[in-house]
Amino acid sequence: MALQIDTSTEFGRRIQRRLRDEPVIWLTTVDGKGAPQPSPVWFLWQEGDTLLIYSQPDKPKLRNIAARPRVALSFNTDAVGDDMVVFAGTAEIVPQIGPATGVPAYIAKYETGMANLNSTPDQFATEYSVPIRVTLDRVRGF
Repeated sequence: MALQIDTSTEFGRRIQRRLRDEPVIWLTTVDGKGAPQPSPVWFLWQEGDTLLIYSQPDKPKLRNIAARPRVALSFNTDAVGDDMVVFAGTAEIVPQIGPATGVPAYIAKYETGMANLNSTPDQFATEYSVPIRVTLDRVRGF
């Protein structure tokens, strides 16, 4: 079941704002021994319940997703542990999406970040060449 964000509530509006504006979300996959493996990632919120993430090839998170596609994602809390948002979803590697340079909204969101890393969109798309789509189905927080 797809995630429905109730934007008539303060919590729903906060989720929507964070999905739109936050630069980093923590993607937690599970390794072969059952241990959670959190990784900070750049993401683009798409189509209401979908996030697009790009990864470098041959990373543990890709192997984890291939074997166990259920994932959790979370934003950093504020300084006292409030403003918590945790999602659950299903991740899949989707090469047909193509490189980040073919997703103008992704490049617009992260072009400054790429420049801060002395990278261009083309260099980023070459290094982070594996697209991951996460379909969100649950959220909790306060």
